[in-house]
Formats: sequence, C-alpha cells, structure tokens
Amino acid sequence: MKVRPLHDRVIVRREEEEQTTAGGILLPGSAQEKPNQGEVVAVGSGRVLDSGDIRPVDVKVGDTVVFGQYAGNDKIDIDGEELIILSESDIKAVLEA
Repeated sequence: MKVRPLHDRVIVRREEEEQTTAGGILLPGSAQEKPNQGEVVAVGSGRVLDSGDIRPVDVKVGDTVVFGQYAGNDKIDIDGEELIILSESDIKAVLEA
C-alpha cells in the first residue's frame, strides 16, 4: 500500500530502538526511549501560503531527520510497519553524511 501525506506533512520510519546500553545492559521494551530520528519515506507537496502559492517541503524521501522526542503522535500501520506522520515544523534537522 502507498501513502501520500498532504501539504507540509512528512511520513517517517523511526530508526530501530537500541536493545542494550553502552555498558551491555539489556533493556526491556518498556524502559527504552523511542529514537528521535528516522528516514523520510514520503513527503507532501508543501505548505499552501496565504497568496495561494505552494512552498515546497525542505526534506526529500531518503533523508535522515531528527525530530522532537514527543513529536509524531500520529502513527499509521502500513503493511505491518509502524510509520509516523510529522508536520515539517516538527523536524529539527537533516543528518548529512
């Protein structure tokens, strides 16, 4: 199934959660923090300005982005994979290699 976000929304696949700490301690799922970065899998067309023009979104599919820890409360399940829907304003940075 394909999904296309509207306007300035971005769909992100959250990075895998870390299972152990740096000291080698195994963390149960409830004790783990959700990662605050992920890969962009779909991008909307952009924000509609008051003038009627469309300002394109600054990220593109494949970018690795950092977002706020409590951003992304809107989750969807596509083909058994949990994805999150973010507004472009929830994205704090794009990680570059």
